[in-house]
Amino acid sequence: MKKKTLALSTKAIHGTEMHPYRGPVSLPIYQTSTYRFENSGDAIRYAKGDTSVYVYSRYHNPTVNDVEGKLALINDAESAILFASGMAAISTAVVTYVHSGEEIVSIPAIYGGTYRFFRDILPKNDINVRYSNSGAMAEITALLTPKTRMVYVETPTNPTLAVVDITSIMKKVKAAEKKFSIRILTVIDNTFATVLNQKPFELGVDLIVESATKYIGGHSDLLAGVVCGKRSLVDPIRVSAKYYGGCADPFMAYLLSRSLKTFVLRVTEQNQNALLLARALEKHPEVIRVLYPGLPSHPHHKIAKKQMSGFGGMVTIEVLGGAKGAVKVCDSLNVAVNAMSLGGVETLVSIPVYSSHVNMSAKELAAHGVTPGMIRISVGVEDVDDLIADFDQALRKLR
Repeated sequence: MKKKTLALSTKAIHGTEMHPYRGPVSLPIYQTSTYRFENSGDAIRYAKGDTSVYVYSRYHNPTVNDVEGKLALINDAESAILFASGMAAISTAVVTYVHSGEEIVSIPAIYGGTYRFFRDILPKNDINVRYSNSGAMAEITALLTPKTRMVYVETPTNPTLAVVDITSIMKKVKAAEKKFSIRILTVIDNTFATVLNQKPFELGVDLIVESATKYIGGHSDLLAGVVCGKRSLVDPIRVSAKYYGGCADPFMAYLLSRSLKTFVLRVTEQNQNALLLARALEKHPEVIRVLYPGLPSHPHHKIAKKQMSGFGGMVTIEVLGGAKGAVKVCDSLNVAVNAMSLGGVETLVSIPVYSSHVNMSAKELAAHGVTPGMIRISVGVEDVDDLIADFDQALRKLR
């Protein structure tokens, strides 16, 4: 990824010009709910549609707006909108563009929270989700109908790390749009890859959603989500966000601004550590299989090489002994932390059947490709030899 200058915004609260190379080095936190008007003319201008007038932080905030600009910049997007969480970003984007009687085409191997939102909430709004049975969406053509308004996938998937061929999907979506004379929005959850490793916009995707809690935040100390895309597509989501209320707060935005300064350094190191750890675990006798897109043994390795510049910091393993074996390993680790998240500088492990994919039937878990003995590893930036030794001693406990 090309290095890009993430400078401060050139405008302060009331539109006052600020020289981009003067002023505070650290982004100021505008910790306010509302804004003082110079006079009622400001209120009149806002009422007439002048979006440069700050009125209320649920609508916009200078700290938040600055970080939105930076996120748009690094994603090569015209616009970005920050949310209070990844799920707020996903749900708001979906309900903005898909309405009663319409359909979404997706894959079952997606983040459990997204899947449960699709399964439990959208049907109440008469929105149907049709799922491909194959991770590569081979039968997507048959699933697309005149009712389809969105194709939603994530790649690599959580937690099985399947890699979806974005180029193939885009060709089929374009063909369906022409056949049915409709517009189908394509949305990619890019959380696991990040823009450092995968650039969906270059492959024709309409919107990128991401849990900024993870790699963008990178320090396990904030919750955030982001949607990026063309301004014409992001602006309607921004309107929806005002009323659904999942808006970003300024202190969280400040923390994200801090995190962006080390984003490339962190993710590059996590990529390297993940590959080395995956190679070591692949040889371990207590490990049934290792899922990592950077390994030649991965079923979608060729697709990953084609559309990714790096393979990410996530590794999923399946260990002997099923769920009991997974618990034994996670409870025996000393360097890695047993916690339900990912993307931080520390290595985190979780058991999908007890975390991201809890409250799913055996049939649903099978459709997701999730097994009881799976351990999802979010590889951090620790010394990789220490990590390999830590997993080795924990896995040996299974003997």
